[in-house]
Amino acid sequence: MKNNFSPRYVAAIGMFTALAFVSVVAARWIPNVQGFLSYEPKDALIVMAGCIYGPMTCVLITVLTSFIEMVTISTTGLYGFLMNVVASLAFTVPAACFYYKNRTKKNAVIGLTLGVISMAAIMILWNYVITPFYMGVPREQVAGMLIPVFLPFNLVKGGINAGLTLLLYKPIVTALRKAGFAEKKEESKGRFQIGFVLFSLAVLVSFLLWFLVMIGVL
Repeated sequence: MKNNFSPRYVAAIGMFTALAFVSVVAARWIPNVQGFLSYEPKDALIVMAGCIYGPMTCVLITVLTSFIEMVTISTTGLYGFLMNVVASLAFTVPAACFYYKNRTKKNAVIGLTLGVISMAAIMILWNYVITPFYMGVPREQVAGMLIPVFLPFNLVKGGINAGLTLLLYKPIVTALRKAGFAEKKEESKGRFQIGFVLFSLAVLVSFLLWFLVMIGVL
């Protein structure tokens, strides 16, 4: 299926956008880190869509989801919209770009790792520049939070979403292919599928445990 805004491609974008927004709403019950940093699993859905349909799909779904969030449940207005877009694109686009042309498990892991590092690094700059405006605090206060608060939070957020992507991508893309919403292009097959599943679980559980420490559960 070519991504030339065919009816099925548009439907796929709508479906992933809806799922991403629902995941944001569902995640509101999760305690925030430091009282204001919220984890959302939407980036896992967005990066999976980008890996299936191409990196530009990440841009479309990110903007649509962030806009819907801004006009419905967000309390941070345009600042929150901007930060959501930048954070999601910093994670999803590098990962989708690396994986889309050569679909192997190795490239999936490398791409998602690049996405986590990219988001963590870029959000240090954006939090330093933007956060003082929408939080109404001095920039010096935000600067003191960059390394001990924002950096580990974004690493954990990206790590959880990377683990979710590694675990869920195969069943989701298989279902979409059976329904005719994705091309029947097979990824390179490895001999140790169970090993990859266990690795993905280890990544997810490790970052989940770190997150539980951050919110004070452990």
